[in-house]
Amino acid sequence: MKFQLEDITVYFPYDNIYPEQYSYMLELKRALDAKGHCLLEMPTGTGKTIALLSLITSYRLSKPSSPIKLLYCTRTVHEMEKTLAELKLLYNYQLQQFGPGARMLAIGLSSRKNLCVNPNVVSAENRDSVDAGCRKLTASWVRALAIENPNVPTCSFFENYDAADKAGTSTLPAGVYTLQELRMYGKEKGWCPYFLARHMVQQANVVVYSYQYLLDPKVAGIISKEMERECVVVFDEAHNIDNVCIEALSVSVRKQTLEGATRNLSRMSQEIERLKATDAGRLRAEYNRLVEGLAQRLPAQDVWLANPALPDDIMKEAVPGNIRRAEHFLSVLRRFVQYLKGRLDTENVEKEGPVAFVASITTQVGIDQKMLKFCYDRLHSLMLTLEITDTDEFLHVQTICDLATLVGTYSRGFSIIIEPFDERMPHIPDPVLQLTCHDASLAIKPVFERFQSVVITSGTLSPIDLYPRLLNFNPVVSRSFKMSLTRDCICPMVLTRGSDQLPVSTKYDLRSDPGVEKNYGKLLLEMVSVVPDGVVCFFVSYSYMDGIVNSWHESGILKDIMQHKLVFIETQDVVETTLALDNYRRACDSGRGAVFFSVARGKVAEGIDFDRHYGRLVIMFGVPFQYTLSRILLARLEYLRETFQIKEGDFLTFDALRQAAQCVGRVIRSKADYGMMIFADKRYSRHDKRSKLPGWILSHLRDAHLNLSTDMAVYIAKEFLRKMAQPYDKNGALGKKTLLSQEDLENMITGPDGEMLL
Repeated sequence: MKFQLEDITVYFPYDNIYPEQYSYMLELKRALDAKGHCLLEMPTGTGKTIALLSLITSYRLSKPSSPIKLLYCTRTVHEMEKTLAELKLLYNYQLQQFGPGARMLAIGLSSRKNLCVNPNVVSAENRDSVDAGCRKLTASWVRALAIENPNVPTCSFFENYDAADKAGTSTLPAGVYTLQELRMYGKEKGWCPYFLARHMVQQANVVVYSYQYLLDPKVAGIISKEMERECVVVFDEAHNIDNVCIEALSVSVRKQTLEGATRNLSRMSQEIERLKATDAGRLRAEYNRLVEGLAQRLPAQDVWLANPALPDDIMKEAVPGNIRRAEHFLSVLRRFVQYLKGRLDTENVEKEGPVAFVASITTQVGIDQKMLKFCYDRLHSLMLTLEITDTDEFLHVQTICDLATLVGTYSRGFSIIIEPFDERMPHIPDPVLQLTCHDASLAIKPVFERFQSVVITSGTLSPIDLYPRLLNFNPVVSRSFKMSLTRDCICPMVLTRGSDQLPVSTKYDLRSDPGVEKNYGKLLLEMVSVVPDGVVCFFVSYSYMDGIVNSWHESGILKDIMQHKLVFIETQDVVETTLALDNYRRACDSGRGAVFFSVARGKVAEGIDFDRHYGRLVIMFGVPFQYTLSRILLARLEYLRETFQIKEGDFLTFDALRQAAQCVGRVIRSKADYGMMIFADKRYSRHDKRSKLPGWILSHLRDAHLNLSTDMAVYIAKEFLRKMAQPYDKNGALGKKTLLSQEDLENMITGPDGEMLL
């Protein structure tokens, strides 16, 4: 359908649109018009992605004089592929309606591991090995050697691409390319899809990639630094964006890292000695280059990581004199590694700020802040001079320089925490030094400053007023949307006690109580006997899940559950979990029914959908608070309180409830779907906890479902399932329209608050 939204013609590839999609587009357009940032919370399963893509691409078509480019950030490769599939459908519709003028180029950009087509390289087991394998064939010095000696292996795909690039013919025709299609196009042309995609990022109208390409300075420095200001940046599924920002600027160092770094430094010393004997001119040329400053243009295949600090925080100045010579720089790094070894050899927990840490390095080993700040760039330069290609072997020394540069650059918003062992296993010595970032706004600040509109959107952004404080920005639009439904297909319940009327909770003093474990087991047993198909259970942690499953096994509850459904369990191993998920789906498809045990902060809670018969009920056992004795968390809470006046309790509750909402939201993925959500913990009955759940869940949570025992929950479940089995009018009966046609939109009046009145 094609309709007018204020002064813009929107091309939407379906015959009907949900009212909330229309409202969402309206708010999004206001943010684009104001050239400002926005926060939009939209329930899961209401077509958020297609609404975003339709509005932004139609906005580009309606305003050809000021073309905007869309940078769409997702968390996983699976989400990236789904977004590109939606965009392809939309693009075909726009071409049909608008004609050739709607042509655009849209690409997905991912790591070499996902885009490489050279069978010898891509067979490596992890991403770092694939990156290093690529460099061994494409580095400029390897290719120079290959010209003299044909036996030196190179990559034919890269050579063909490079030849086409020099001839000016390395382009992609207009269209929408998924990662699979980029690989196919590369194979067909004999070009390298990874370098082709990186080259085309500048020309593309839509780029879909992962958060790291914008938020992690090491990656953003290469991929995103040349993006123009007229970009609209979308962070989809952005409820955890503050954690992604913090991870991008945090580093942890263990004893193994330091031992690896020592090996790396010895090897670099040998390389320097060899180079002095064979080609001293190269070291001299590097020295002269460093005197002039580090701003050098490198061929794309030689650049692999930019500086870990943010672009504006790196001074454009020459490298300090005392680390310009390669051997001097290595001796500085050796002293730094020695210092870190000494710091790790402790029996007490230590915590200090970057300023005190740098002062202690200066007094003990004579390395000042400026030398620390340039460590990463100096290492990068040296590795290029030494022509090192197996970069995966040098990850340890890169981590050390990463740490040095970050502590040398930032004086606030960080802590250095040294722990001699994990407090959950105090008898096993495992010292770790962590440079942890507390301020999420540091990593995202350049994104807000550089681009005219940043859209942060997800199904769980409640309470929405906390994000502007955490990320330190002022949105021009901040809105949460409800779900328009023809029937009440979501049934949330709060279960506070078992059938024996004893309270249930994962509170520390109650969680290992045999009565609570038994009541949780009885709840699941009762539910699997009445709920068809798939049931998903989320536990607060792996250790709690292991403990409770053991207890159920000993008491025979697990055996009783398996009389009704098969049981599958998420583990920390990705391959095992994927296999368990596949078999869980097969059990649901065959009608046998299954239960999936998962962890609230695990892999399954984030990107996996349990739509239709794969999830008719989700049970959240407990409130998934973070491990509150973690020193990193305590340091962050202290920083949030002092800097942003966010109370510890408020942040912890907000964080736990967004995680719980994310887990239960897995069960409903469209309006034709239906499912139940059980919050099994007495703490959910308190208003201060419950009120932090998203509005679209709260609007279905009746007062009568707030304080249930197991028997009452079973009765409600039976009633709900009976009601859902009845036929219903998909278009919406009783004057409640949930599907709007083109005619409805033309006859529609918008109310004063942006709500639609038909």
